[in-house]
Parts: sequence; structure tokens; C-alpha cells
Amino acid sequence: MTPRMAGALLALIVLVVDRASKLWLLDGLKMIEGQQIALAPFFNLHLLWNTGISYSLFPQSTASGRGALLAVTIVATMLLGLWLWRTSGRLPALALGAIIGGALGNGYDRFAYGAVADFCDFHIGGWHWYVFNVADTAIVLGVALLAYDGLFAEKRGRARQAGASPR
Repeated sequence: MTPRMAGALLALIVLVVDRASKLWLLDGLKMIEGQQIALAPFFNLHLLWNTGISYSLFPQSTASGRGALLAVTIVATMLLGLWLWRTSGRLPALALGAIIGGALGNGYDRFAYGAVADFCDFHIGGWHWYVFNVADTAIVLGVALLAYDGLFAEKRGRARQAGASPR
């Protein structure tokens, strides 16, 4: 399988898992905003609707504001798709696939509901991390993998060249 196909497949998997998890919460458990279900001493399902972007930055309460965020998501996803199409490395392709799948998952929410459903609430005692979802996790993982690849790809390339026999 080519790196581009692997990235596209991962994007599809992330999108399906993200949608399935949100449908389970909204239609299966019929959670409402603010509702919490404790699953472990450190983890709750806690449904929140995020009208902004990551970490609730730039919240939008108007239709035009939500439309602008959706437009930015579409343009960014198209540019990431172009990058994926042009990449030849497996790690960056998988990273881009994770980001694209997450962006599509959150973009779907923004289009269908006007906000993104967040529900993963990790906590220790009274301290809670940000509430997030599967798509957010994939985006963060993808960005971390791109950063790793960017920092260490050149070093790996030099090591391969040094180990290669001259022709």
C-alpha cells in the first residue's frame, strides 16, 4: 500500500470512529449538554458543545461565525489533502491522514450541529483536563507525528546515505 493510500485509509478510519463515538453518545446514550457519566475514578463522559476551535478558542455563536469556521476547516482539509497526495513518506502520510480524519469529524459536527461534540474528560481529583473527542485526539497525534518527522527526517536521511554503498 502506498503512503498516500495508507494516509487516506487512516483518515477514513478516524472519521468513522469519531462519528460512531459521537452517535453512540448522542443517539445511544442520549446524553444532553453538561451531562456526566463516571466510567473510572479518572475518566468521565461529559458532553459539551464546543462552538470554537481547539480549547474553545474563537467561539462563534452566530451562523456567519460558524460558517467561517467551517470554511476554514474545509480549506485547511483540502490543503492537507494536497500535502498528503504529494507526500512519499509513510510517517507523514499517516500523520496527515490522522489530521484530515479528525478535521472531517469535527467539520461534520460543525455542519450538522453548529458545534463540535466533546466528551472525553480525564481528571485527577478536582483537576480536569480539557474535554475533547476522538477527532481532537487524532489531530494532536498527527501534529506530533509531523513534528517528529520534521525534526528527525533529515537525520534519518543522512544516516541512510552514510550507510549506502557508493555506486
